[in-house]
Amino acid sequence: MDRQGIVLAALAAGGENAEFSPTQVQKVLFLLDREASELFDGPHFDFVPYDYGPYDRTVYDVIDDLSRQGLVRELDLGRYRNYVLTAKGLEIGSARFEDLTPKAQSFLGRMVDWVRSLNFQQLLAAMYRKYPDMQSNCIVP
Repeated sequence: MDRQGIVLAALAAGGENAEFSPTQVQKVLFLLDREASELFDGPHFDFVPYDYGPYDRTVYDVIDDLSRQGLVRELDLGRYRNYVLTAKGLEIGSARFEDLTPKAQSFLGRMVDWVRSLNFQQLLAAMYRKYPDMQSNCIVP
C-alpha cells in the first residue's frame, strides 16, 4: 500500500467524521512504521525527533495532496488544523482499510483508538516513555 492509502486507511479507522489533530496523525503513522511496518508494507515515512516527538514533513505533504483531491477536509482551528475525511475520502479510506489483513486492521484500529483517546500532553508523554530516542528535540517538558 502506498503512502496515500496508508493515511486514508488510518483516518478511516477513526470512523465517520473522526477528527485528527496533526500530532495524532503523525503519531499513528509513526506507530505503524515503528511497531508493525511489515503489516503495512512499510516503513512509509522517515520519522525524526522534532518539537513534539516523531515527525515527518511528508505526512503533511500527503495530507495536502489528499485535500487537493477532495478526500480530506482541513478544519482551520486558528493556530493549527485538524483533519477529517470527506465522504469520498471515507469511502476510499474504508476500502483501503478493508484491503489490509485482519491482523493489520486490528493493529491499526487499536492504534487509532489509543492515540485519539489521549490528550496532547498524555500522547507526548506516552511516546517519550516508549520511544526516548524521539524526545531529543522536544520543546514540551
